[in-house]
Amino acid sequence: MRQLSALDAQFLAFETDTNVANVAGLSILEGPISREELLGLVEERSELVPPLRQRIMRVPFNLDHPYWVQDDTLDLDYHVRELALPAPGTDRQLAAQVARLHARRLDRRHPLWEMYLIHGLKGGRTALYTKLHHAAIDGMGGADVLAAFMDLEPNPRPRPRPAPAEPELAPETAQMLLRTAARLAANPAHLLRFLAEAAPYLDEIPLISRIPGAGTVSRVTRRLARELGISDGQVVPELPKLVVPRTPFNGPVSAHRRFAFVELPLDEVKKVKNAFGVTVNDVVMTLAATAVRRWLVAHDALPEDPLVAGVPFSLRGVEGTEPGNQVTLMITSLDTHIDDPRERLFAVRDSMQRIKDRFSLSPARWLRHLSESMPAALTGLAERAAFGLAAQTSPPVNLLISNVPGPQIPLYICGRRLLAQYPVSVVTDASGGLNITALSYNGQVAIGIIADRTMVPDIWKLPTHLRESLDELMSLT
Repeated sequence: MRQLSALDAQFLAFETDTNVANVAGLSILEGPISREELLGLVEERSELVPPLRQRIMRVPFNLDHPYWVQDDTLDLDYHVRELALPAPGTDRQLAAQVARLHARRLDRRHPLWEMYLIHGLKGGRTALYTKLHHAAIDGMGGADVLAAFMDLEPNPRPRPRPAPAEPELAPETAQMLLRTAARLAANPAHLLRFLAEAAPYLDEIPLISRIPGAGTVSRVTRRLARELGISDGQVVPELPKLVVPRTPFNGPVSAHRRFAFVELPLDEVKKVKNAFGVTVNDVVMTLAATAVRRWLVAHDALPEDPLVAGVPFSLRGVEGTEPGNQVTLMITSLDTHIDDPRERLFAVRDSMQRIKDRFSLSPARWLRHLSESMPAALTGLAERAAFGLAAQTSPPVNLLISNVPGPQIPLYICGRRLLAQYPVSVVTDASGGLNITALSYNGQVAIGIIADRTMVPDIWKLPTHLRESLDELMSLT
């Protein structure tokens, strides 16, 4: 049995009817697939993906974080579903269906995942929408889950079945309560650890960084650590004071979503990268900044100050290989206030370099340590209160932007070629009603855009703006 980490449990705790913690992938496949074929693949490969066969078991009275326990009665007929789009089966019809599915909470009585086989897509294509709860996986973990169902060739040799794992018995109530007592005793130590480790980095923690004096405390603490010889002597780059302006996509989100997607040629992105001496990630961030700027200008809502973006950073390889969430969130300015596209690209590059320099010196662990410092029984209440307060007063970021590198070779599911793979992520009261996530695959950058339905009613303008943004940069090369 494995207990959820404090960070994993947070994704359960903050969830409400409007703040939904689903992460997903939308696979576009060449040709039709039957449900029977898909069921056979899932039954065969699910043994390779533990989260697909585990459900949540709560501690009495929610005194501690829940446990993952083996579900020996996994009902694939429940988890693998099938539907069809009405004719003509356009991409927009598909996106609307995905938005509806993505907004629905997962039933916690079952393993926290669902898979939808979607027929009727124009051009004889088939779509596969797979969603999991963020408590089980982060973005990189989600990519690993999807990879378990993909092959390098249309007709691969059968994979050897893994050796049967020792059955994990669900914890006894007394055992859970003993662990709970030990965790409660450790909470003050985790809080002290958070305060000690976070003090030099208060200026990079959302919300806390805007408390008066937080930046001064960070600078003074870092200087004292160097003078006392308790740091490695490296100079930590200073972060600018970030003011989060109000936009139409900040505030309490509703229970409904919109989704849109687009593919951009990776070779064009790389051409811009080489011409200006930046990174692929810098270009993707700039495309997002420009697209959002154009959308705000069209709505007469462009702030004078730059937007502030939350950028997830993976801690995999830094924090070890434990299951669950190995991620932190860095904040950076998104230079939407700059009119010139070349200057905007260089400003985004400089902003990203600052947070990458900070991350390379001391990967931000504040999210994990802060989670561990709170008693589990209070986490849900505190999370929901903090989200509501942030939405009503001053959000910590305007939006989330993420870029995940993927395989640059063709992949197959059930013998059908994977044409495109679009990420579908999360919007919340605190993170903003807009999330732009990119995933590169086989020569394309596939971008999934999820938004609150009422905040961004014309979401399909953003794919157009992303394409225009890349054309604009290409014209300068």
